[in-house]
Amino acid sequence: MSNVKLAIIYYSSTGTNYKLAEMAAEGAREAGAEVKVLKVPELAPEAAINSNPAWKAHVDETKDVPTVTLADLEWADAIIFSVPTRFGVMAAQMKQFLDTTGGLWFHGKLVNKVVSAMTSAQNPHGGQEQTIMSLYTMMYHWGAIIAAPGYTDPVIFAAGGNPYGTSVTVDQNGNMVENVKDAVKHQAKRTVTVAGWVKNGQQ
Repeated sequence: MSNVKLAIIYYSSTGTNYKLAEMAAEGAREAGAEVKVLKVPELAPEAAINSNPAWKAHVDETKDVPTVTLADLEWADAIIFSVPTRFGVMAAQMKQFLDTTGGLWFHGKLVNKVVSAMTSAQNPHGGQEQTIMSLYTMMYHWGAIIAAPGYTDPVIFAAGGNPYGTSVTVDQNGNMVENVKDAVKHQAKRTVTVAGWVKNGQQ
């Protein structure tokens, strides 16, 4: 039984990355982890949200999902990030939250957190890999340990073969093109497993 505490932190405008976060939570709980699914604060103005019915619907549907705090980062042994790509980098909402972690970083509170990341884009070459790597760049500054899925299971290939983290293409109707659930669950279980090795090795 795992004793790992996992925070799954996501940003989602119309729901794709929230769905990825929920898939990851399912896999992590199957691995015995204690899981929190948390959203980052929305930065977009209400008028922009209201102008997009799918965005407004998602905001309303997830109003009860807790908003992440710095205390959640301290609590977690492992963190999975799920964030859409915006011009090849993470969405501003996620970046803004990560920019508030300087105090934790300064006091060494983020060292040896085991982290992994997932993303989505509207086409397979829309910057998915670069988005994940941009997030991992920040994690290197934390002193975090990256638990990328690599090619550790055949389900990675079935989901498009991204070794840096599960990525999904979203069509014009907001539907996921690839079936990534097995890959997401594998990535979550791998993250929990690595975090367990790190945590238990420190005791």
